[in-house]
Amino acid sequence: MPLSEAERLRGERLGLALRSARGARSMVGVAADAGISVETLRKIETGRIPTPAFFTVLAIADSVDLPLDDLRTALAAPPGETADSALSRRADAG
Repeated sequence: MPLSEAERLRGERLGLALRSARGARSMVGVAADAGISVETLRKIETGRIPTPAFFTVLAIADSVDLPLDDLRTALAAPPGETADSALSRRADAG
């Protein structure tokens, strides 16, 4: 079944949030820490795998020290708001 536009956009936002959290760390290092292939990480970060398994997302978030609450905030941000700005807004509020 094809993904809806909202699901596709959410996958892109997930990828951007994980990529942003990775920062200057190499894809090779993060993928190794998460126990996944570099190609899988690349596909998730670029939105080519818009609905990765929960435990894969958890492993990546863990390896880049991104709390799941922060990831949820980034994914729930209104359309047009970037993951980084949603996380900054959350940090300012808390």
